[in-house]
Amino acid sequence: MGYVDWVQWPAMVVTVIAAWLIGSQRPARRMAGFFCFILSNILWVIWGAYAEAYALIVLQICLCTMNLRGFKKNFSNQ
Repeated sequence: MGYVDWVQWPAMVVTVIAAWLIGSQRPARRMAGFFCFILSNILWVIWGAYAEAYALIVLQICLCTMNLRGFKKNFSNQ
């Protein structure tokens, strides 16, 4: 297993942490969740490029766009 192949594990962990944080009622934790989701999107794109998983890359770009939208909406409500 190559070094880049191991990127999927931190990506998975960061995604789970992000989902946990996004469900918080505290605005600061929700914001941290959006940052974690964006980091996980980047990690998944890196791994997807390595694995030639192009549908995953497109999915992560779409999800990142939605995460940025959620971040903006959440930030404007504070």
